[in-house]
Amino acid sequence: MKPLWLLPVFVLLVGCGNVATTGVGNEPAPRPNTGNNVTDPTRKVDQRLIEANNGFGFALLQQLREADAGKNLFFSPISITLALAMTYNGASGETEQAMAKTLSLEGMSKEELNQAVLHLRQSLQNADAKVELTIANSLWARQGVSFKRQFLDTNRQYFGAQVSVLDFAGPDAPQTINHWVESNTKGKIKKIVDRIPPDTVMFLLNAIYFHGKWQKPFDKSLTQEKPFHLANGEQKRVPMMAQTGKFLYLKGEGFQMVSLPYGAGRYSMVIALPDEGVSLSEWLKSVEAKSWKEWTSRLVSTDGEVQLPRFKTEYEKTLNNALRSLGMSVAFEPDRADFTGMRDERDLYLQKVHHKAVVEVNEEGTEAAAVTSVQVGITSVQQPRPPFKMIVDRPFFFAIRDTRTGMVLFMGAVYEP
Repeated sequence: MKPLWLLPVFVLLVGCGNVATTGVGNEPAPRPNTGNNVTDPTRKVDQRLIEANNGFGFALLQQLREADAGKNLFFSPISITLALAMTYNGASGETEQAMAKTLSLEGMSKEELNQAVLHLRQSLQNADAKVELTIANSLWARQGVSFKRQFLDTNRQYFGAQVSVLDFAGPDAPQTINHWVESNTKGKIKKIVDRIPPDTVMFLLNAIYFHGKWQKPFDKSLTQEKPFHLANGEQKRVPMMAQTGKFLYLKGEGFQMVSLPYGAGRYSMVIALPDEGVSLSEWLKSVEAKSWKEWTSRLVSTDGEVQLPRFKTEYEKTLNNALRSLGMSVAFEPDRADFTGMRDERDLYLQKVHHKAVVEVNEEGTEAAAVTSVQVGITSVQQPRPPFKMIVDRPFFFAIRDTRTGMVLFMGAVYEP
């Protein structure tokens, strides 16, 4: 097991009718009516979206940390936020309220959220010539199931989502979705869907890819095999990179924090190291969005030395339980979920929210990718059944009932007709 001694958080931000899916294609997104200045790439992203993403991310961190105590952990909050935000556009009633609370979106209307996502995507495009960052969204609908045009168009317009119709019963359907995943993560993640159950009617996917070169690369000749102290007291020898210079640094209470910039400095890796005698598991309990914001605001340029192991880790998790614990249970319950923003019938619910993430850090920089899949099921789908044969040639029971109320009016047993 690879040790988790740091929290590799990429600070990306410092800080209506129904349409049958037989007719939904990959047509380009219409330009949204978002105002005269919306195409300005320098337009500031709504701070509420940044705070919501970080608040949700650190809350989710606590859930995953407890579920996988002592194990490596790596995920993309923005990937999960965007996949669930696309889904949120179709939520109504109690489900909408629960998702807003879980995603820390209370106080933002859906229109404001969608505008903020659009500005976020524009802000991140070509933000640093030395850093490659791509964010892609897609929506895959089961052929023959109708969804509201407004829901589909909203996700096209604001999230840039590719909206596609797919014969989920076809043997190549999972491969088609996985090909999109592989393409949009530069091959770092090859699969997110294993099989498609017959009652699944939609997948909403987000893929994010990051490749950044350090502003100051580590000199490979300085990398040495050194001991790494595991949480259980044992040691493991690892390739330890090293460099000296000026870094944004903070000595906090019980920990140190340093920021290593990529490219022109728009993006950075922030590393937090608990002091000797302070376990990472205990320290993480104190980490939340508010404290993280306060700590990173106190980073100051300081002369120093950084030693950091080369590492590569992969993480995969179904997030249903964590999201339930954060207040989204209703969205997963077939008899309670309300996604009438997607289609008129109240028959949709979340079957599975799945996340995969990978990261590799070396002397040159960092390459990372993540995919989030939101799998939507339907409750009223009729499954094909094999023909049956019933020959009533022995004693039988019968009843006469009110089919509307279920009240039984007569019943009897016939042993001899």
